[in-house]
Amino acid sequence: MTQTKPFNFEFPPLPDMDFSEFGEVDQVPLPRIQKLTSAFLSRNWVTIPHVTHHDEADITKLEVLRKRMAGEGTRITPLAFQVKALVSALKAFPMFNASLDASGENLVLKKYFHIGIAIDTDKGLLVGVVRDCDRKTVSEIGKDIASLSERARTKGLPLKDMQGGCMTISALGGIGGTAFTPIINAPEVAILGVTRAYWKPFRAEDDGVDWRLVLPLDLSYDHRVINGADAARFLLHLSGQLANADALLTE
Repeated sequence: MTQTKPFNFEFPPLPDMDFSEFGEVDQVPLPRIQKLTSAFLSRNWVTIPHVTHHDEADITKLEVLRKRMAGEGTRITPLAFQVKALVSALKAFPMFNASLDASGENLVLKKYFHIGIAIDTDKGLLVGVVRDCDRKTVSEIGKDIASLSERARTKGLPLKDMQGGCMTISALGGIGGTAFTPIINAPEVAILGVTRAYWKPFRAEDDGVDWRLVLPLDLSYDHRVINGADAARFLLHLSGQLANADALLTE
């Protein structure tokens, strides 16, 4: 039986253009971090079959809880709650807490819960990893996120603080947006995107209007490992955890 050779597709080169022919320009070299990140993102986008599932979580009670805690002297960012809720979802759906091995034929299921946090710096995007999030309180996770972010934006992060993540959160809520497609941070098999929460009207039991604060969630996943139904269930679980924020404080 004759075996067919795998199709080897090569992209045509980008055009080498002199943009100054069309008007005045400046040429600025990309920062080293951004060049490294660009290479990894290009590889991940081309080699991983991405699908993005969109949903939203009712965080009305969560924000009431956060404001009450802030009034009592404990300030916790929404991201810390999101990390804790993500851990619960990873426990419920182990195929998300996994990586394909180099052969692509075996799935490595992880029994630890290290969460990557995408950090925007003036030199480019870095992903710091908060370790053992299943063993830490929401407050402890918040302190770790703050420490990673501060070091990333000042001194930078060593490689050991950017390796070993199980899944990454890319949170743009402080900036804006309604939805986006985050690129998976290989060798992880999924990534969670979060944009700005907004007030949304729902039909109340008395046929009136019930305004709720909802958080858009964007889950990109590797379709070789995860199917659409599991992605929908994963976000349903995650949104349920965020809606029940009091329980996250006791885990």
